[in-house]
Amino acid sequence: MSSNFFSWERFVHVFPQVLQKLPVTFQIVVIATIIGLLLGTLLAVIRIKRIPVLNQLAYLMISFFRGTPALVQMFIVYYGMPLLFRSYLNMDLSGVDKIFFVFITFGLNQAGYMAELIRASILSVPIGQTEAAYSVGLTGWQAFYRIVFPQALKVAIPGLETLFVMLLQDTALAYMIGVADMMGKVRMIAATTRHSIEGYIGVAIIFAAISLILEGIFAVINRRSGSRKKVVV
Repeated sequence: MSSNFFSWERFVHVFPQVLQKLPVTFQIVVIATIIGLLLGTLLAVIRIKRIPVLNQLAYLMISFFRGTPALVQMFIVYYGMPLLFRSYLNMDLSGVDKIFFVFITFGLNQAGYMAELIRASILSVPIGQTEAAYSVGLTGWQAFYRIVFPQALKVAIPGLETLFVMLLQDTALAYMIGVADMMGKVRMIAATTRHSIEGYIGVAIIFAAISLILEGIFAVINRRSGSRKKVVV
């Protein structure tokens, strides 16, 4: 293979540098997942309870983040939040680390998908289970976390796997606003060496390896939990 296209020597040199940025990707995934779970659960409850006004607002938010590209959402958050804060709160966000906007973007994006996954999983639990819990004296909250939630979680596990892998892959967009993640590192290397293919192949290998590991982890969880039904997200 021509050295002008690909070089193993360059690959061996570049790969460790790209790998050093993997913690940035993990940080985005973890924080976005936490935001997504918390906000997604709140939106799911609002949708299930059909709370007036809030239900309609939740529906619009979910539809927006499920129906628009993550890259567009990131640009809206990155350029829009500073304008809103400066215009209405007189706050300057120019000094905020760019990764903060990535956390917000992917957290909201995940919330949109998590909300529908959680809502569908809860609704999949037969209403008779809740009624039986009430009949033995459990409160609404006790019925939820003792009876409904464990069963809903089993249904949600396959969907959570899909969302984790999707989020992992979407983090590659963070470099578009200047975040120094793996893709950002490849761009920096390419700017100085004029060789990028080795870096991009390295990133692809890392993402593929993590995706396979996640699939293996969730396969084990599915077997142990006896999860069979998959909720479409």
